[in-house]
Amino acid sequence: MPTESAAPWVATYRVQLTPDFGFDDAGALAAYLAELGVSHLYTSPYLQAAPGSTHGYDVVDHNRVNAELGGERWHRRMCDSLRDHGLGHVVDLVPNHMAISPANRWWWDVLENGRSSVYARYFDVDWDPPESKLRNTVLMPILADHYGRVLEAGDIRLVRKDGSYVIEYLDHVLPVHPPSMDALMAGSENAEDAEKVVAEVNADPDRLDALLDAQHYRLAFWRTASRELDYRRFFDITELIGLRVEDPDVFADTHALVLEWMRTGAVQGLRVDHPDGLRDPAGYLQRLHEATGAWTVVEKILEPGEHLRATWPVAGTTGYEFLNRVGGLFVDAAAEGSFTATYQDLTGEVEDFPTVAHRTRMQVMATVLAADVTRLTHLFAAVCEGERRYRDYTRHELGIALREVIARFDLYRTYVVPPHRPAPDDVAAVERAVGRAKEDTDVDMDLLDFLADVLLLRVGGELGSELAARFQQLTGPVMAKGVEDTAFYVYNRFVALNEVGGDPARFGTSVEEFHRANAETQRDHPLAMVTTSTHDTKRSEDVRARLAVLSEIPGVWRDTVQRWMARNDWLHPDGGPGRNLEYLLYQSLVGAWPLTVGRASAFALKAAKEAKQHTSWTEPNAAYDDAVVTFVERLMADDDFTAELDAFVAPLVTPGRINSLAMQLLKLTSPGVPDIYQGTELWDLSLVDPDNRRPVDYARRKLLLSELDQLPAAEVWGRAYEGLPKLLVTRRALDVRRRFPDAFGADGTYTPLEATGGARDRLVAFARGDRVITVVPRLQVGLTRGWEDTVLTLPNGVWTDELTGRAHEGPVSVTALFEEFPVSLLSLR
Repeated sequence: MPTESAAPWVATYRVQLTPDFGFDDAGALAAYLAELGVSHLYTSPYLQAAPGSTHGYDVVDHNRVNAELGGERWHRRMCDSLRDHGLGHVVDLVPNHMAISPANRWWWDVLENGRSSVYARYFDVDWDPPESKLRNTVLMPILADHYGRVLEAGDIRLVRKDGSYVIEYLDHVLPVHPPSMDALMAGSENAEDAEKVVAEVNADPDRLDALLDAQHYRLAFWRTASRELDYRRFFDITELIGLRVEDPDVFADTHALVLEWMRTGAVQGLRVDHPDGLRDPAGYLQRLHEATGAWTVVEKILEPGEHLRATWPVAGTTGYEFLNRVGGLFVDAAAEGSFTATYQDLTGEVEDFPTVAHRTRMQVMATVLAADVTRLTHLFAAVCEGERRYRDYTRHELGIALREVIARFDLYRTYVVPPHRPAPDDVAAVERAVGRAKEDTDVDMDLLDFLADVLLLRVGGELGSELAARFQQLTGPVMAKGVEDTAFYVYNRFVALNEVGGDPARFGTSVEEFHRANAETQRDHPLAMVTTSTHDTKRSEDVRARLAVLSEIPGVWRDTVQRWMARNDWLHPDGGPGRNLEYLLYQSLVGAWPLTVGRASAFALKAAKEAKQHTSWTEPNAAYDDAVVTFVERLMADDDFTAELDAFVAPLVTPGRINSLAMQLLKLTSPGVPDIYQGTELWDLSLVDPDNRRPVDYARRKLLLSELDQLPAAEVWGRAYEGLPKLLVTRRALDVRRRFPDAFGADGTYTPLEATGGARDRLVAFARGDRVITVVPRLQVGLTRGWEDTVLTLPNGVWTDELTGRAHEGPVSVTALFEEFPVSLLSLR
């Protein structure tokens, strides 16, 4: 039976568990988090992961807690500490994949015994791939060079270990199928004989090759993975193999421990990682709901205009749509033309974002995801073989049709699962993609129509259903790798918009759009998670908040960057880094300043590799990589430049902080359950991971929190450099959520409030229930004459500002409202 939450859903606090920050550290935070006002600790995954894992998404054993985090004992103590302080617990589930590792005993058994393994059906392996040389084996692309060369160099070895035999290559260890050793060991009566045979095999490449040929896996050059891999991965990560969690036995074996934690009350909520990778997300979530009945959110990326499926039994998503919507409030849409012109003029990059995104989708399908496209093409050919009108299309033609349609998908995936009829949203998505392919390509229209019919289960039978399922599992990785992990580093017009789940082509959010979306959330998913920073965001909320200020000074920005590019032209070594990356770097430096040269270099190099234009993770260009790092090092060693950078950033700091406070207060009082990413209750100027996963100074946060309630708002604002204003907003808003639960719960209301006066469009205000009002500014740099005659009419009663203690009633001037503190949270006591 599912347990009730230990606390009402006020807010979650996400922490990243690592070997250096384990269960004992998380448990020690309980008192601080309770004082801060959150209701639930939300952790990264902590089932047993691969040795040395720093994130937990590479699970190897679903029936043990991670020993490197402290094991069962410290896990129990963490849960007890949370309970003792009145906190609930949300855990991150990873149902889509497991790590390929000797520590994964299920996978080890599959490698040892092949299709006869009891765990063979647990993993999403194609045992009959298009290439016959791989039939009934699993490709293991782990070698640094071609197989024959590595074998003949003596780098692959048979080893006798603990009474059994394994294959070792560098730090890789693989099992040996026992029957394959029988002939080799015939006549060996003791260990000494066995060691002699092992030595003889290792000295003879032909004998070792024959032994390897008898295994249920095929060792191969690592580059073969992109073209010939025969199992489903997590995106393009070869070390993470897809699970078939749609199988009831797989579900049971991968969820038993988590379900036990929920039964005993150790866990109250679940975050489901990457449900779009599953064959049947709705079916999985229904099974999970029936087993737990718990508050569950899904890491589902909703593209602009897309809505979460109403049939999914979940509280909502993890909140990326809110992150992008609230951030857009602080971007001045009027500056779009200027930013476009500046970007094109200074970098020479003239393609718009849709063009870039289409190209990068095609790029990843031709490279890192080519094996997935090949398997899909093979399946499409099998479908066509059964249809006389389509059997003469070549695999080449079928592959082109698939790639062109996938590249034009405008969302992560559809959810067509037999025997159910496709939902209208699915039909519309497929027809949009196929329609665009018809307009933009010379692919046979009849073939495209046939593909659409197959994807919507109108034709094709069982093979067609399999094609539809596999197609849906591929469009998500193409979107993630092609757009978020490539195009977002290529199209650098204004990187405050280049965020997970966002659309860099959408320049800003209107107040009306923000209110409309919030009202929909309150109506449809009032307990969804809302967030502004996560472990996967490209930039922290405070970096984006500062960058948003640039949209209010487009002319100043253009002049400044133009001057920087001219003065730093001499820093460009031959071949790099190029104007586009340089433009990205300047934005990143402005957003995250001050930062060390090491952090800046690491970010620039990662950005260059993600862009995949001159270098990449799989095709490194050492000369270009060196040029990037050299440019950053020389740039930041230039005292004149860093002084100028510091002078440019200085006037952005305060408006950026006000944007941050406004975003934080909007998050904490909008419909949904707000999530606070570790450490972001103070200013946090972090870039993409691993920068945003650096250790958090909790001692400092505890000390500042202990002082907070004794400080007047003016003094808090005077100590803004310490992060106190953000801590104040966080602490007081969470307190309000606890004191007025009816205003923020599933039955609460959300009412937009409109001001009057000349600056009314620069204010965002709304009421929650009839007891709480949020008021924040936007685009404040443009308020050169202040708020002037702008007035907000409050409902009847005396309203107290929770941040300043001042009382207000009736029509109140916005100038008076923000006189002591730049945002306002009012309550009717």
